Amino acid sequence: MRVSLCVVGRLRAGPERELLDDYLTRFDRTGRALGLGPARVIEVEDKKGGGMAAEGKLLRAALPKGALLVTLDERGKLLTSPEFSRKLGDWRDGGRQDVAFVIGGADGIAPDLRTDADFSLSFGKMVWPHMLVRVMLAEQLYRAASIQANSPYHRA
Repeated sequence: MRVSLCVVGRLRAGPERELLDDYLTRFDRTGRALGLGPARVIEVEDKKGGGMAAEGKLLRAALPKGALLVTLDERGKLLTSPEFSRKLGDWRDGGRQDVAFVIGGADGIAPDLRTDADFSLSFGKMVWPHMLVRVMLAEQLYRAASIQANSPYHRA
């Protein structure tokens, strides 16, 4: 199952980029034998300043055709790492070929895109910087694959 992170904004070189790349590489290596991955990041940028609605249109256009749409939103469902791992496995085992995780910009995700989501995931009630959420999601994807592979990375 291919994984896309459809995100607003460009992540420049620096510690966040290094962490993101590291976790996505780990996810690809671990997930390959499990039918998870590859993972890729699709960045969109509203250069005209159209706000959340314009970002929503760009994100929608970036979604892989037929992908399961998962939004990252503080109003979403809170899952433990093992629950998230099972959810990924269920989507894969249910025949999903693509899953797209959508991370909005500083103002969040356009309401129409949130409404159309197949699933909404929360990393807590706090609002996190959208650039940092990429890293957090990449780490959880790697952790999910590690759980499925019975590797010692996740200690419960």
